Amino acid sequence: MKTSPRPNSIMQAAVFHGNDRITIERVAMPDVGTGEVLVRVSRTALCGSDFKLWHKGAEFTAGHEIFGVVEQPGHRLHGRRCAVYIPLHCDRCAACRRGDTQMCLEVSSLIGWNRPGGYAEYVPVPENCLLPVPDDIEDSLAPLLLDTIGTSGHAVRFVSRVVPPREAGPVLVMGAGPVGLGVVLALRALGYDDIHVADPNAARLKIAQSFGANAHPVGDTSKRFALIMECSGAHAARNLGIELVLPRGALVLVGENAAPWTIEEGKVFRRKDFYMIRTFYFPVSDFEPNVELLRKYKDEYRVLVDGEFGLSALPENFARFAKGELIKPVLALD
Repeated sequence: MKTSPRPNSIMQAAVFHGNDRITIERVAMPDVGTGEVLVRVSRTALCGSDFKLWHKGAEFTAGHEIFGVVEQPGHRLHGRRCAVYIPLHCDRCAACRRGDTQMCLEVSSLIGWNRPGGYAEYVPVPENCLLPVPDDIEDSLAPLLLDTIGTSGHAVRFVSRVVPPREAGPVLVMGAGPVGLGVVLALRALGYDDIHVADPNAARLKIAQSFGANAHPVGDTSKRFALIMECSGAHAARNLGIELVLPRGALVLVGENAAPWTIEEGKVFRRKDFYMIRTFYFPVSDFEPNVELLRKYKDEYRVLVDGEFGLSALPENFARFAKGELIKPVLALD
């Protein structure tokens, strides 16, 4: 059941037309459904996964790394600062009861993808997707609790059961984008102390080194690793990871890529046992550990937020982001 939008209420939102074109337009305030609340967007971090929508267009308002304030008088969270958990979930299916809310078996919908997202002044959010943010977390860092910290932290926690720190030896992180850099910090926090990072972007590699990692030449095959975190999503990097992972080691696919992937099934693939693991986003129960990660490395995460701008400047800054000129820019609406 849907309620009507506020009478005569208009907001501004970004429209992704495709062909790398974004306009800022006046649109009707969103409908707020049963079991949902209205959130006034404060910050939305830009994400590389939105490049697909930039190229092809979006049916709904894009933006999925959202932080804002609940504007629902009478609701228990009215006025509270909240991050927005993007996977809708039922809380009833076997996956949700197990705690795997990001893998709900009954609901397949993502905020900013299959329903309106955060490149707008307001967004409707299901109540169970509200994650209250402690007051000591500044607004500009709060969106990092989602993809940059949440996705990376979950990936490292998940694989630590297969390749624990005491057995890992050197660890390779492929790709030093926001998630890859988040993986470096999550590895450090969980006790992995010999971290190597490969990335062709010298500036991002320098940041990884400032986070305590060692530079590893892109494409180098002289060293093998028991644990490889593939964060670029590039198919060539995935295939290289298959080659470089040690027997009984683990290759973790963290980076996204919607294009079909053909595995080069040579002898290096056929003649060893190894784990190839895919992880997606994070369970709701990870949110408190994610907050602790942010508190522990707050200065490092601040380095990633290298741009803040209003909605009118989103088109030009999204283009800069797509060119690799910015690491984790943030749309600021207050």
